[in-house]
This record gives sequence, C-alpha cells and structure tokens, in this order.
Amino acid sequence: MIITRLFGGLGNQMFQYAAGRRLANKLSVELKLDVNFLGKSGIRQYALGVFNIKESFASAQEISALAPKNKLTQAIAKRWPSHWPKYFQEKQFHFDPDILKLPDDVYLKGYWQSEKYFSDIIPLIRKDFTFKIPQTGRNKELAEIIASEQSVSIHIRRGDYIAANKYHHICNQDYYLRCEDYIEKTNRDVHFFVFSDDPEWAKNILRNIHRVTFISHNHNNDCEDMRLMSQCQHHIIANSTFSWWGAWLNANKDKIVLAPKQWFADSTQTAIKLDDLCPNSWVLL
Repeated sequence: MIITRLFGGLGNQMFQYAAGRRLANKLSVELKLDVNFLGKSGIRQYALGVFNIKESFASAQEISALAPKNKLTQAIAKRWPSHWPKYFQEKQFHFDPDILKLPDDVYLKGYWQSEKYFSDIIPLIRKDFTFKIPQTGRNKELAEIIASEQSVSIHIRRGDYIAANKYHHICNQDYYLRCEDYIEKTNRDVHFFVFSDDPEWAKNILRNIHRVTFISHNHNNDCEDMRLMSQCQHHIIANSTFSWWGAWLNANKDKIVLAPKQWFADSTQTAIKLDDLCPNSWVLL
C-alpha cells in the first residue's frame, strides 16, 4: 500500500496523486489517499472526485502506521529521516529519482511537480484524469467551438497570488503580450480563450486581441475550466499547477505550450531549481 497526502488546490492534488499512482502501479499495490489536510480551512477541498481515478481513502489506522502523528514527530522525521523509513518527504523542488525506488508501505508527503515522477505511465495518468461527467450547456457549446478553430487557452491567475501569496511571481501584461505575439507568428486566425480569476484585469490587458473569448461562467467549478483549457490546441499558461495540467492534459503532439520563465518571487526563484517543472517541449518566455 502507498499513501499519498493531498493538499492544496486541484493542480497540486493531481501531481500528488500522479506520483503516488506511479509508485503503486510499479509495485502492483493499492494507492490510498490521505485527505485529512483538506476541507479544514474551508478553502481547499478534495477535488479529484471529478476524475476516473483509482479512488481509495486511507484510514486513520493505516496513516498512523506509516506517518508521524503530530508536528513534533514530523519535524523529527524531516531532520532524521532514518527514524521514519516509511515516511518519505519531498527533499527538493526539482525531480528526486529516489521516489521511483521506494518500496511498498510508504507514505508520501510533497508536491512532486514534475512529469518525470510519472513519465513511464503517461497513458495511465491520462486515462485516470478523464472526467466522469460529460460536458453540458455552455461548456459543451464552447468545447465545440474550441474543437473547430485554431484555439489557444490563456490562463491568468492573480487573486490569491496578490491577496496573500508572496511566494509566487505574478505574470504581467508584458508576458502575456509576448506569448500572444509568439503564437500569432506561427499560427493563423487563432482564437484565444481566456480563463482568469480577475476577468476585468484580463479584459483590460488583452483588449486589443482580435479574436478572444473570456470564460467566467464556471463559478466554483474550476474543473470545467481545466477541461476546456485541455481541449484547446495550444496554451499560454500562468505559473500555476492548474494551467500546467490544463496544458498537459491536451494530448495533441503538435501543441505549443508557452510558460513563464519566472515561476516564483525573486527572493525564492534563485534558491529553487526549476529544470524539471515543465516538459522539454514547452517554451519558456
């Protein structure tokens, strides 16, 4: 049995699931999800139920057999990992190959933000992250338009990054306009589909784009925005795991994905190695 801790929003939970799924699949054992850190604050809820994943939740007894019980013992485990051999914490932001060699009966705690953690089971992860419920209404209409055109998703994330997050960099107007120019030089008659938690700001900076549709009707149903993103032919993403997955779920081998070179705030960026964050085929601007 492999247990993976879920925390954060939809994109983070998808990375955590994918890393655990790969290890469990390699060992031919069951993957179980620890969701005890979701829902308590009222902000981040369990979000993977929309997908056709292998969904099984770890019991309190199963968790306690592998993981430290409180913050003190978790701190001890982080400093002296040999004291907790079944509890594996992420050591660094970039890819750590040690996770691929772990044995059965371990507990995973980390973000695991790299395709390399599951690159050898990509078809399986794509299958798991298919949506249970078909698109309906406005989303179905938009999906049909997206499929019929040279569609490009643009994701603009501002809300929580501005309000309380000093950790992430905020992508500015210059980044999005450079990306727009890059796309339009290589594709004709493109139609941009914009997803943002700050639609007014997005409309202001992109007001001169010829063909653009702003999508803001999926209130409190962000998985539908991710699905629409994934149906576009090309992508301009923010420094967000949400739009990372929106682009990754697009299986088009000829897709163009543009991502920001700067993912974190200046004070943090220099201390974190970002080499493994985006697949090699993506273009960093």
